[in-house]
Amino acid sequence: MDWLCAPSQQAVVGLVVPLIGVLQHTRIDTTRQSSIITNISRRGVGKSALTVQFVQGIFVEKYDPTIEDSYRKQVEVDNQQCMLEILDTAGTEQFTAMRDLYMKNGQGFVLVYSITAQSTFNDLQDLREQILRIKDTDDVPMVLVGNKCDLEDERVVGKDQGLNLAKQFNNCSFMETSAKAKIGVTHLFYDLVRQIACRMPENQPKRNKRKKCIIL
Repeated sequence: MDWLCAPSQQAVVGLVVPLIGVLQHTRIDTTRQSSIITNISRRGVGKSALTVQFVQGIFVEKYDPTIEDSYRKQVEVDNQQCMLEILDTAGTEQFTAMRDLYMKNGQGFVLVYSITAQSTFNDLQDLREQILRIKDTDDVPMVLVGNKCDLEDERVVGKDQGLNLAKQFNNCSFMETSAKAKIGVTHLFYDLVRQIACRMPENQPKRNKRKKCIIL
């Protein structure tokens, strides 16, 4: 499978959401890629609603923050068939002990905050540092997501804040989404799949191999 990676970060917000450029195949490849996606963020930011909207096409108003759930969805990204396995982690403090395991096994990460809650934005720097420490690398596929962009009247975190934080993170996409209004949900997951594909070792055998992406 041949992927073309964008040479630099491009930040786009709102309705146009792929942010690190568009990765394209130089040819059609029907090899099946498996991606395991996990959301880890604070409760109340809408990460579970984003997952359910992407997988099932419905908006969940209320969700039990103590529940960890997993989903599977087959998609086609740039002519490449992908089976996504999405782990939606519990957002409560008593489950933070499991985070190290999720981070260790993950290949990509979705960091979600609510544009209506400054504290959820402030938490992300520490969360990213924890990911990099456990992964022991600074080059980790990652998307910074400002969710609930439909609640513009309640906004307390500006788009410029999200853009600037993503730039500080280095090689990190940024986008604003709304699970309720279906803004940017599909692009969020597709963007991370593309990032992971870009970082796969070029010398991996292409024959009879299923590439596995784990997204946290």
